Amino acid sequence: MAPLPSSEGSIADNNAAFDIIQHGHKDLVQAIAFNAYGDRCATGSVDGKIRVFNRHQDGIWRLCDNWKSHAGEILELQWLPPTIYPNLLASLGIEGCFRLWGEDPSAAPGRRFSARDGNGKNVSQLRSGRYPYRSFSVKHDETTRYTYIALIAADGHLTVYEGEEPEALSNYPKLDDFQAFAKPNRGEETCFKVRFDPNPEPCYAAIRAGVPTDALSLVVSGLTSVKIYRTRDIVTSSFGAATRGKEFYLAIEIKEHNYLIRDVCWAPGNYRGYDMVATACQDGNLRVFRIDTPCDQDDSKAWSLADILGNTRPEGISTSRNNHPRRQSQVPSGIRAEIDKSGTHGERTSTDLPGQIQHAYKVLSKLTHRSPIWRVGFDDDGQILGSVGDEGKLMCYRQLPDGTWAKSSELGMMKTRMTAPPINLS
Repeated sequence: MAPLPSSEGSIADNNAAFDIIQHGHKDLVQAIAFNAYGDRCATGSVDGKIRVFNRHQDGIWRLCDNWKSHAGEILELQWLPPTIYPNLLASLGIEGCFRLWGEDPSAAPGRRFSARDGNGKNVSQLRSGRYPYRSFSVKHDETTRYTYIALIAADGHLTVYEGEEPEALSNYPKLDDFQAFAKPNRGEETCFKVRFDPNPEPCYAAIRAGVPTDALSLVVSGLTSVKIYRTRDIVTSSFGAATRGKEFYLAIEIKEHNYLIRDVCWAPGNYRGYDMVATACQDGNLRVFRIDTPCDQDDSKAWSLADILGNTRPEGISTSRNNHPRRQSQVPSGIRAEIDKSGTHGERTSTDLPGQIQHAYKVLSKLTHRSPIWRVGFDDDGQILGSVGDEGKLMCYRQLPDGTWAKSSELGMMKTRMTAPPINLS
């Protein structure tokens, strides 16, 4: 049997496996984001600056650009997909301004995103008229080439935009906006997060239950509650003509938290036939939930592609919560569609309107941290779950064959004291 490695050898191996980079910010780093390829990293600090690093072919990370982006601390960062040219970076500041930064590939290094005065050249921006935005999420549909942006404000109001030109925010029409959570009381500690479903389309079980293949899905957390919204097909009247659109409805609400929820994420890889979301709570517990769409097993349908998808371009609005969730009906008039809407700007409730699919949730795991948790996230395959708390360590978890999650590794920074060589005084 091979001898066990010594502690010094293990430390050396770990140092070789990880790159320690001096970020160069003058204050605490609040946000970090990698692109889809993992070779570009953006960091956002409390000092309001963004720094972008590129990983070169020699494996060394080098600074690409840094610029002043917001007046205060940066809350969130997200790279848009690399299929969008040029590369776009989205950021949200404490002042509530959402901005897009576009790269100039022809510019010299150090001026790809910024101007000569050190300030950024934002492509476009969005600002709330009443309460500042506190969280955002961006999703790009590769099929339709549409980009969707979800923004939630400090009063719990959720707004979703859609557009064909990713960089032109001023041309983005509102897809939907409503009150996701009740307005918090003055002086109450709050935390709001919103995340799109990262999967290209709903899982096959949800599609079989009646969810459209092009439906949008959101998970939103506010205070001690988590809500999942999906879109249903509606018909609106514009100048006397009936046009099709989308409207979000409350699919399910999760009430398993007694303390403030700091972060929420949606797992990629819904090939399992169900969705998973994870929450980071101030009570030090990491919870993983399974989201199902129960359907009638006696509806005389098989698991063939034709039975699951049905007619992808129906002539009517599909119904749900009955024995035939994909049954087609006559297209309602524009006036009737406006009456059937589940609400305008108020809170959305779960009703039996056409197109609303019943959802159910189950607690898969409740994992305990040693301190309050601030961040949680899945990897790109949904196989590894990571969380970070006040202790400053990254906890990684993997899913077991029975569906539950268990701790697999723990990563932390360890300070080592350098010993000085002996001095010969002779």
